[in-house]
Amino acid sequence: MGTVQKGMPHKCYHGKTGRVYNVTQHAVGIVVNKQVKGKILAKRINVRIEHIKHSKSRDSFLKRVKENDQKKKEAKEKGTWVQLKRQPAPPREAHFVRTNGKEPELLEPIPYEFMA
Repeated sequence: MGTVQKGMPHKCYHGKTGRVYNVTQHAVGIVVNKQVKGKILAKRINVRIEHIKHSKSRDSFLKRVKENDQKKKEAKEKGTWVQLKRQPAPPREAHFVRTNGKEPELLEPIPYEFMA
């Protein structure tokens, strides 16, 4: 009892993502990376289950895997090739900018003035 909550991780571990390596009745053991000066150490901490939650970072990857499997299956049935790699966003299309009757303003750096 008292001011320290049971199984609460230290403040340096709040919001960190880790891997569960041990499960007990009320807590789990987690491997978390901690930066100590110039190096990153894999620390093993025990935290009660009230203080942890599942990471959503893997959800988008698993969703993409399912979609790719579906695309592969459809392409195999059709006998075609399908692109599964993610592509970077293409450059924007060329377009004209309307000035609405105003003259474009030229921007340039202020000339350097030496003051002695």
